[in-house]
Amino acid sequence: MAPPKPTGKTALIVHPDMTSVSSLQSAFVQNGITAIVARDLPTALLAITQHYFDVAVVSSRISEEGDGWSLGGVIRLVFPKSFVLMIAPGTDLMTLKNAINHGVDEVLEKTATPEQIVNTTLHSAAVAGKRASTPKDRVQ
Repeated sequence: MAPPKPTGKTALIVHPDMTSVSSLQSAFVQNGITAIVARDLPTALLAITQHYFDVAVVSSRISEEGDGWSLGGVIRLVFPKSFVLMIAPGTDLMTLKNAINHGVDEVLEKTATPEQIVNTTLHSAAVAGKRASTPKDRVQ
């Protein structure tokens, strides 16, 4: 069960590279969003049990290729109204198939800047508080 929702917006950033983590954290904080960071899967899973997240930015490769997709799916199940963004090495057909299968809202290439990532999340329905809670409700 997800923790109770706080009053401000909170983002989870899961990426193995410390430079990327700190850049993303800084960009979110500058836009008024609290950022919780994790560089590995156990830390990310622990954060999910202790915080409510409006946004999750996850690398498709945390410790091994593709493990970020499963984490994105877990985040989608725990926080159905959150915006889940995946940072992947490319946007080929397999990447887009993984995004659909795991309930990821957006895929950006790993070359995207922190500002582009934050801008994408700020324009999402989840951050605006207008996201439907189930995929069925989103389609209708």
